[in-house]
Amino acid sequence: MKNNFFFKKQFSNIYKKASKNSEVTSQILYGEKFKILSKNEEWIKIKSLFDNYIGFIENKNYEIKHYPKYKVYSLKANIFNNNNKKTKNFLPFGSRIEEINKKKNYIEFEKNKWIKKNDIKIINHKEKNFNKIFKLFLKTKYVWGGKTFKGIDCSALLQIFYYYNQTFYPRDTSDQIKYSKKKLIKKTFKKGDIIFWKGHVAMCINSKKLIHAYGPERKVLIMPILKTIKRIEKTAKLLVKKISPIKY
Repeated sequence: MKNNFFFKKQFSNIYKKASKNSEVTSQILYGEKFKILSKNEEWIKIKSLFDNYIGFIENKNYEIKHYPKYKVYSLKANIFNNNNKKTKNFLPFGSRIEEINKKKNYIEFEKNKWIKKNDIKIINHKEKNFNKIFKLFLKTKYVWGGKTFKGIDCSALLQIFYYYNQTFYPRDTSDQIKYSKKKLIKKTFKKGDIIFWKGHVAMCINSKKLIHAYGPERKVLIMPILKTIKRIEKTAKLLVKKISPIKY
């Protein structure tokens, strides 16, 4: 039997160690595929098959079989019950769901769990307009290790674009810098430039402004490129390490 499993809850923290007191290093989304490296009654050590990311999640909420037909295209998609009433639960952007039933405006992805058709796209849909995805997360709070509407960090904001488009891209900024091709550092920028610092990344939405999940402001926001570079140099003593184009 193949050691491939699918996470079947809205999302979960991935921990550095098998403890909720450990550092949260990332998150796993509904429908995400992974391998189990080791396990005990309470915890499993996993490797994500999208980006080979390794960490620990609780030993629950996963299945062997999952045949996704759609993926969530909203920042957070309401889950409804059989009576078309909203529940208090949501699926985050990028979640991959099955179709077990459908009616006029809804898809049933689990028993008595429905989602609006307006919140999803077919599983093979590609979104080349990266700004559409980045701007979905505007004002989302900054959370270290986060990658959902509940909170997101700078490297996840970049990676989620690639995850949605089913294209490999590393999770952490240190690996993203190594993976991305380098451009000459200039004083002029263009739409699609990725700006890397040690431990931070931002994306240019045009020649004047960038978007990033910025710790000091505690949220995802749009800022002027040159002013941001100067601010980071002044407050964090960090210089730009690399500039790379978004590839997809």
